[in-house]
Amino acid sequence: MESNKNLNSFYLEDSSFDCDTPPTDNGFEENGNALLGKDAYDQTVIQIRLLEERRDSLTNGSDCSDLTKDLKQAILEDEPDFGVLFDVDGVLARGSTPLKAAVEAIELLKDNEGRLRVPVAFVTNACNRSHDKAAQIQKWLNIQVALDQVIHAPTPARLLTEFHNKHVLVIGQEHRVEIANDLGFTQVCTMEDVARAYPLLDMVDHDNRERVASGHHPDDSTFPAVEVVLLIGEPMRWETQLQLLIDLLLTEGKPVSSHTPKSVFQVKQLPIIACNMDLVFMHQACMPRFGHGAFLVCLEALFKKITGTDLQYHALIGKPCEITYRYAEHVIGDVAKRLGIQRPIRKLYFVGDNPNVDIVGANLYNRYLQRTISNQENGNTQDETSHNLPTCRSIPRSISMCAQTVRSIESVLVGTGVFDPNKKTGNDDADDVYHGHRDIMHEPELAKPSQFVPDVCHGIMHILKQEKFVPNSSRMVNA
Repeated sequence: MESNKNLNSFYLEDSSFDCDTPPTDNGFEENGNALLGKDAYDQTVIQIRLLEERRDSLTNGSDCSDLTKDLKQAILEDEPDFGVLFDVDGVLARGSTPLKAAVEAIELLKDNEGRLRVPVAFVTNACNRSHDKAAQIQKWLNIQVALDQVIHAPTPARLLTEFHNKHVLVIGQEHRVEIANDLGFTQVCTMEDVARAYPLLDMVDHDNRERVASGHHPDDSTFPAVEVVLLIGEPMRWETQLQLLIDLLLTEGKPVSSHTPKSVFQVKQLPIIACNMDLVFMHQACMPRFGHGAFLVCLEALFKKITGTDLQYHALIGKPCEITYRYAEHVIGDVAKRLGIQRPIRKLYFVGDNPNVDIVGANLYNRYLQRTISNQENGNTQDETSHNLPTCRSIPRSISMCAQTVRSIESVLVGTGVFDPNKKTGNDDADDVYHGHRDIMHEPELAKPSQFVPDVCHGIMHILKQEKFVPNSSRMVNA
């Protein structure tokens, strides 16, 4: 990693950059914060017309179409053709406290008038309401954060429209029904609803045993069959959740006597959408805590033990799965348009703190991009989106997103979160233990980042240097 001095020298010595093209007031100011400029495109058109008028005054109306073309190209080249994706916890903040380096990093991406010049989005495996997290990041970083810029683990489920009108069981904790509704699912139930409809199922709850033993407790015949299971996060009372989930999976969503399987080997499995496969996460305790991935391990093990077959997922969503990064590319494309950027986004950078999640995901998506490009160049459209991925990680052809323009993605690993650069590795047997999901092959090379930096501010400086792009000359000189 180069020193700040060397980075500053790079920007000061290269005089080819024009940093004096901030858009005018965009009408999106709120609470004194500079927001995204929707009028930037119009300002670019005005700038071109002014240049053309200046050209005409200098050339007395003679044909200078080449000059006009050069002027337009110069303006376009002053726009970025890259975007930045940030993990949140461990990169921008620890818990609810923002990191100073994150505030400084975002300042480097603003122009002289405080407007963001580079499209950004925030990709986390947490499961919060979008408006809560957007408001939190906005407060941390003093920038406008639109709801679509915050991508949680379940967010790409918006693309699975074939399930949006099905009767969906959502597993998670607080706000899970609201989150599912926001994703587009219109008929949602919880495990509490299932337990009330079928009171004889939950026998691990001894209080419920006493209740049903005291009288007649028939099933609710009007309760519709569960058609899809949406796992958005680890629930409470795992024993109840696991018991009733297995019941639903073995009865095609209707756990009554008429649906009891004659053979567990012949049951048609319900579609399962699992979001966030992280086995553990780091919080304030001295050791990592079980994450949603641990709950999935329990569910998979029970299903395999009872049926003798592997549990099948219709979709795995969240980092490190490819669909999440494809969705993030779509969001970056939309943000770029709102910034008035006309150039197609050709490159993404992902700044993360977890080699086995953030970095593996970025490298998996880069592999996906390279295979897509190779297929396109060879005229092979048959395998344009599958690339021999497991079905649960495939990106459906029918999804409606911005055109895929990104040619590559680079990963930037910071040392302010899960990854500890001072911890020795390679000498402990635990280093060989794979904590990733069953359906994501263990490939240690994928956990290696394109670049390691101490913190996110150094990461942004590295990115801007690599792209030879200066959003704000004065900030770069003082960085």
